[in-house]
Amino acid sequence: MASQLPVGLYLGPATQELQRVILDVKNETHCFKGYLGRLQATLESITPRINEIDRLNAQLTNQQRQDIERLKVELEKGQKLVKKSASVPCWSCFTMCRYLKKINKLEKKLLRFFQIDVPVDIWLDNKQILVDLKDMISKFDALSLKSDHSGPQIKDKVFGLEVPLMELKMQLFREDVMVLGLCAPGGCGKTTLATMLCRDSDVKGRFKNICFLSISSSPNFKAIVQRLSEQMFPSDPVPQFLSDEEADMKLGNLLVLSEQKPMLLVLDDVWEDSVVQKFIFRTGGYKVLVTSRTQCQTFDCKYSLKMLSDADAMALFRYSAFPQNGDVNYEEPERDLQNKIVRGCGGLPLALKVIGSSLRQEPIEVWQNTEKMLSGCSIFESQSDLLRCLASSLDYLNKKVQECFVDLGSFPEDERIPASSLIDIWVELYDIDEVDAYINLLELSTRNLVNLIEINSGDAGQVDGNLNGLFVTQHDLLRDLAIYRSRQKGTRLIMEGREDSLPKRRREQEHQFQNARLVSIYTGETFISNWCNMHFSKAEVLILNLSETKYTLSPLMEEIEKLKVLIVRNYGRYCAQLSLTTPGYLSNIRRVRLEKVLIPTLNEITMPLKNLRKISLFMCEVGHVSRSYDFNFPDKLPNLVEINIDYCKDLVELPEGLCDLVYLKKLSITNCHELLALPQGIGCMTDLEVLRLNACTGLLELPNSVQNLKKLRFLDISDCLNIERLPVGMGELSHLEKLGMKQCWGLSELPSSVMNLVDLKEVICDDETADLWEPLQWHLSKLKITVPRDINLAWLGVDL
Repeated sequence: MASQLPVGLYLGPATQELQRVILDVKNETHCFKGYLGRLQATLESITPRINEIDRLNAQLTNQQRQDIERLKVELEKGQKLVKKSASVPCWSCFTMCRYLKKINKLEKKLLRFFQIDVPVDIWLDNKQILVDLKDMISKFDALSLKSDHSGPQIKDKVFGLEVPLMELKMQLFREDVMVLGLCAPGGCGKTTLATMLCRDSDVKGRFKNICFLSISSSPNFKAIVQRLSEQMFPSDPVPQFLSDEEADMKLGNLLVLSEQKPMLLVLDDVWEDSVVQKFIFRTGGYKVLVTSRTQCQTFDCKYSLKMLSDADAMALFRYSAFPQNGDVNYEEPERDLQNKIVRGCGGLPLALKVIGSSLRQEPIEVWQNTEKMLSGCSIFESQSDLLRCLASSLDYLNKKVQECFVDLGSFPEDERIPASSLIDIWVELYDIDEVDAYINLLELSTRNLVNLIEINSGDAGQVDGNLNGLFVTQHDLLRDLAIYRSRQKGTRLIMEGREDSLPKRRREQEHQFQNARLVSIYTGETFISNWCNMHFSKAEVLILNLSETKYTLSPLMEEIEKLKVLIVRNYGRYCAQLSLTTPGYLSNIRRVRLEKVLIPTLNEITMPLKNLRKISLFMCEVGHVSRSYDFNFPDKLPNLVEINIDYCKDLVELPEGLCDLVYLKKLSITNCHELLALPQGIGCMTDLEVLRLNACTGLLELPNSVQNLKKLRFLDISDCLNIERLPVGMGELSHLEKLGMKQCWGLSELPSSVMNLVDLKEVICDDETADLWEPLQWHLSKLKITVPRDINLAWLGVDL
């Protein structure tokens, strides 16, 4: 590979030559001996990394080698500097001082480039990732859509599972047990215990391959085998199956490998015994742990997870109900009242957690009403009793927050829900702004009704519009509660279809569909034709959950005259192809979010979408859009104010006509590594307030016309590894308040005009970039330099 490297681009020889020159000069003069010795030690410490750089550079493009070229220039300058220092007379104090400063500056440049020990490893990791960009994109996919192999994250403190973990482990290690069942009602902590088992050191020592698969009540066998294959062989292409029989053959081949590499397979949330039977493979070194609410005949042994003891139940309740920051101003209700509520929860962890959170800092009357409700019946008499018990935690929420919770049932179980999708729905359905919608989401999280997962940024959810990295998950039982409440209200319709027909019961209830404001449709590889005959006269939100194939939306959507929000989510491996043949039904649409969709050419839009305000594209194929040269953006999208494009790997350029959207306020293009440049006319977007270009690693510079964005408040170029320069007229961004510049390692200087950014309040950067800004703080009085200590490379798929 090294032979492919252009002549003169090796760093090793330049480093060795500089070390030789230093050694010669040290022997000739004592004037700079201390400084040269320190420089020599620095070079010795970076030599192993220099060798690794030479290896990686052979596989990079010229554009990706430019930072290395700059380093080589510095090394060659250093050779000349050290040679000249040998001729400096000891009596010339001024000259000596000048050369001492230059040698010291050279050492600092090398240190700043490498940031000895840890940061250089991160830099090399980035270079290794750039060697194979396609592999990196596949890691983005896995990072965004799937849990890790050891199960979901355990974010909260765990109570009462130490003994069950020990007992479950003993059962698993028995030689006569291949299929072990972990059984308990929903909400008892089965998934948490299974995850703890996977991460136990004894278990990891016994099983070299541990895979964790969420099954759910509606399993897709082909998708399950695909996930298993991906976990076992993450670097291989994910297999595509035409039938369950083909997937079954692949599964057999995978399980054969467990004979050479002991394997533990966890099947979480199994509802049907037939699912487990497909994974039975009697061979040494292979075991299956199944979590289920019921006993399966295929179990060799069953471990029943009991409810929490009184002591553990009280500890969990108090942890959830009372502030953990030592707030002495909060007066606790009487212990007897607490005991009654805890007994009413029956030791069920989820009930204790949710109800405890709902009572936090509530008046005594709320506590008393909750105790009265719980004393009326046992929560375990039926599923409906349990849901009614959990529903009590909703009664004291704000009405709109309750409605927001119920909307969560509209998304598939065991999937991460993009927070931005929820925000879009709530803004339009409940006539609130995005800040209030986000506060509602935080309220649900505080009450333990949802879990928030942040995967790629440290400021997700801030008012700058960065919600791309924020996702929501929910316990299956809480999703059941959301669906239970939605049926009571009758304003939401959740339709799951597996065949090309509607169940008779739904056809009989067709008249009820007309009241639904939110419609969520789950469909397989073909649209259910009967759905297209239904009239959703009041529907304002349509959520389509697809599997990859071709779809025509118009027959269904022409019957939705009031539609404001369209969300299309494709859970298949590859992009689904949509046909928008007649966009008349989109006349009232305000927000569109498409995930893993092949975006058709914009020329299909034949009439203006006058109400469209926001477009979000996630992991879509957008090549056709970038080639829509003749599309008249201002005419067809006259009121568009926000565009979000995230993880669209084929985005190489933006259509120049996009710059004619002079009323656009937010433009976010993130994790698009093939994007090479922004249109020169971007300065025409004179109303732009937020420009986010996070992790667009192909960008080398920003167009000079950016200086015309006089209303820009926030500019984010963080993780743009190769960006080399900022616009000369950067200082003309008179309203700029916040600037993100983390990991902009290609930048070596700032334009002098930044001295005019008198309203700049915060620069978020790394240590190297901070050195560029610190000398300016005396002049920019409002400026705060923030250097996050935790370097987050989750967006690169790196497991830190």
